[in-house]
Amino acid sequence: MASLLPCTTTPRPSSRPLFPKPSHFITNAKCTPRLRVSCQSQNQNNASNSQNVEGKVDRRNVLFGLGAGLSAANLVSTQAPASANPIQPPVLDKCGVATNLNTGEQLDINCCPPVTERIIDYRLPPVFQMKIRPSAHRVSPEYIFKYNMAIDRMRRLPKDDPRSFMQQANIHCAYCNGAYDQAGQGTLDLQVHNSWLFFPFHRWYLYFYERILGKLIGDPTFALPFWNWDNPKGMTIPPMFVDPKAAIYDSKRNQANLPPAVIDLGMTGNTDPLQVVSNNLTIMYSEMIRSNADVFDFMGQPYREGTAVNPGPGSSERGSHTAVHVWVGDPREKSGENLGNFYSAGRDPLFYCHHGNVDRMWTLWQYYLPSNKVPEKRITDPDFLNAAFVFYDENAQLVRVTVKDCLDNLRMGYDYERIDLPWLDYRPPPQTAKARIIRTASTAPLASTLFPLKLEGVVRFQVPKTKKGKADELLVLENITVDATKFLKFDVFVNDEDDNASELDKAAYAGTYAQVPHKAEKKTGTSTIRLKLTDLYDDMDIADDDTIVVTLVPRHQGPGVTIGGIKIIEAPPKADAAAAAAAAPSS
Repeated sequence: MASLLPCTTTPRPSSRPLFPKPSHFITNAKCTPRLRVSCQSQNQNNASNSQNVEGKVDRRNVLFGLGAGLSAANLVSTQAPASANPIQPPVLDKCGVATNLNTGEQLDINCCPPVTERIIDYRLPPVFQMKIRPSAHRVSPEYIFKYNMAIDRMRRLPKDDPRSFMQQANIHCAYCNGAYDQAGQGTLDLQVHNSWLFFPFHRWYLYFYERILGKLIGDPTFALPFWNWDNPKGMTIPPMFVDPKAAIYDSKRNQANLPPAVIDLGMTGNTDPLQVVSNNLTIMYSEMIRSNADVFDFMGQPYREGTAVNPGPGSSERGSHTAVHVWVGDPREKSGENLGNFYSAGRDPLFYCHHGNVDRMWTLWQYYLPSNKVPEKRITDPDFLNAAFVFYDENAQLVRVTVKDCLDNLRMGYDYERIDLPWLDYRPPPQTAKARIIRTASTAPLASTLFPLKLEGVVRFQVPKTKKGKADELLVLENITVDATKFLKFDVFVNDEDDNASELDKAAYAGTYAQVPHKAEKKTGTSTIRLKLTDLYDDMDIADDDTIVVTLVPRHQGPGVTIGGIKIIEAPPKADAAAAAAAAPSS
């Protein structure tokens, strides 16, 4: 393994070792020009400055030391500008009611914020000292005391203060459960999930939440913790959140999943903790590296002004993100409150800790995963970069922010504690012999005879490949129509021999689709997902076969999912993929 040669020797705030297990990191000795630290004040509203971070950030000195040799070309996709318009901030005085989605009884919820006429365009302040967000499992008693004090003071603020605990929780309700319409688009809902807005919106949300807490305790260096559920040592609810006397405690959690229960990111129901850990690491490898053919497969599909339906979630959003929400949500509550439903998720302090790790996944994917595994890292489409939101800042001032100004967490003044990444090389082991599917293939029907398919149980079928011979191919599940008010999830297996759906650490596991309950304009939402098959073909030695056998395994109970079609296509060249994204319909 190449040694890591830092471009600078700038000391970091954390005294913990950079690399607990160096074997889990890929490093490069080359020091590129972009790897420099600059905390000088800049014009933060300049779009070109927002994108041109090359030559300013030495990320090897800042986080994990992964992919230090990445070139700028690997960090910028070459998409053509789209013809539609970016999503704009909602009009606050037109905020309506959201819905809590109770079964058979949909109660309206007022989660609208205070209205003010003065909105300013936010400028990122200069960074003089980097905040380091710590792993929630490794924090000190002193940190726990400070964190609880900050949340307690937030809870004590007047109810009409936009920085108060419930007002902050209502941000997620308003943006995610139908309280806002798209500005200038009639009654079209504004939804920040299931598209390329997912990561940027939540990054800004946590940014201001963190600054408000710091202001309340007079500590501008305060940083939110992250729930390190991608590491075996962090795969339980962090202990500091289960103290009933703590300000960060929430009673509306699944009591069966309190520590020492190991989080089940696959929602498989497997009761063997060791197998669950192995499943979890396989899921992380799959959604971060193995299943993504391009930037949109990870980030989510384009979402523009006038879009009437959610275009499609990225692999991380529909995978580990959704599983954590539902796993923690309380089944005693009709709608899975608090974390298990979008309208109430922000009422559990654990939500912000969870999304700290979600944001960390974006940071890792952006800058540290090897470029040969994740070739495209950024979206240059102006409809993405100029999408905007409004938040109240730590001074209770309403501010307008854009996606382009949140693409670099270091420019926003925060970073993450260095934690081992055991999933980085957790590729399922190759199958020892050629997949034996004669028994299955002889009885499995062709996909063309089954679709459209109502997925209410395990189903198995054959899908013809594009041609013989090795090629980069994608499995496309089209027109996935779901009841948005329900938790829904299904896994995808290819040529699965042992039919043991509770074990995911095998080459046959291709990926997943899942959603957190939320309000949708017509109760249903339709999207399409793609799963990259290149590694799977190699691992199972089936690249030369004419067909594959696909098994769909629902993890939810009952109806709620209809899949319009399934097919295998060749992965388009990057230029073609960019053109297709630019031409994506806006309605």
